[in-house]
Amino acid sequence: MSKDDRDRAEARTSKAERAAQDAKSGRSERDAAAKAVIDNMAKLKALRLAREAAEPPRATAVKKKAAAKTGGKKPAEKTPALAAWLAGQQSGGRRT
Repeated sequence: MSKDDRDRAEARTSKAERAAQDAKSGRSERDAAAKAVIDNMAKLKALRLAREAAEPPRATAVKKKAAAKTGGKKPAEKTPALAAWLAGQQSGGRRT
């Protein structure tokens, strides 16, 4: 084995070692960033739960929900039947 061959082999080995070291440090940086995000989410959740526990319970508006379900229509109003609507469309000059 010549000196050039040994130098190339050492260069390949050192390059592989550097790549492994860079990958390891990059992984540790990502792990640290992910841990920081998880810790921050846990802190914010604890603050939110404490705030919700401290405030009085809200009164729910049952009447508003019931009115929203009916759509605000009066019971006396009826929509025309489909046959009547189609007849009106044909007499108005529209083809269906």
